[in-house]
Amino acid sequence: MFSIMIIEDDETIAQSLKNEAEQWGYSAYVSEDFSRITEIVVEKSPQLILMDIQLPTYNGYYWCQEIRKFSEVPIIFVSSRTDNMDIVMAIQMGADDYIQKPFSLSIVMAKIQAILRRTYDFNDTQDFLAVNEVLLKPSTSTMIYKEQEIELTRTELKIMEILFRKKGNYVTREIIMTSLWENESFIDENTLAVNIARLRKKLKSLGQDQFITTKKGVGYAVGRHE
Repeated sequence: MFSIMIIEDDETIAQSLKNEAEQWGYSAYVSEDFSRITEIVVEKSPQLILMDIQLPTYNGYYWCQEIRKFSEVPIIFVSSRTDNMDIVMAIQMGADDYIQKPFSLSIVMAKIQAILRRTYDFNDTQDFLAVNEVLLKPSTSTMIYKEQEIELTRTELKIMEILFRKKGNYVTREIIMTSLWENESFIDENTLAVNIARLRKKLKSLGQDQFITTKKGVGYAVGRHE
């Protein structure tokens, strides 16, 4: 199920977009906190964002630029501004499309479907994975937290990808090793333990020394609070 994040301060418009998206089978989330948009994007990991330009705190242009620093998630501006310069600026800031208010919900959904097909039919992987504001970027083999960045080895990256995709759940050592073998990274249990220890050390440098949790006889997890 594709997830759509709606950033719109007009509650009536936001709710109508949410209801329409859900009728089409999408998961829709309306952001109500306009001071921490990027954090919510990281937390929710939407596949598409609908965003107004005129917002409390900072405008949509600002948030679009901030999101583009870490994600290529499709962004559609929905705005009452009709000046051509607004449309040009939106595209220059990184938006994928621009819909003027008042709008037809059917037109909005048609544009959403077109962009989702174009974006994900040929690329079903996201630019990043996120757990508790920690970003994992497979394309650059890095982890990022609050503008701090650490580099990962190929094996470390594969381990973190497995844990991020199972966030909140324990993954057994056997599953991790089997997955690594399938990706031609042949490691035994001792080597896995060494890699986990090295990852913990790197995460500690980000102030995230408790990010990976271990349960004896079960396995490893990220995103758990125990």
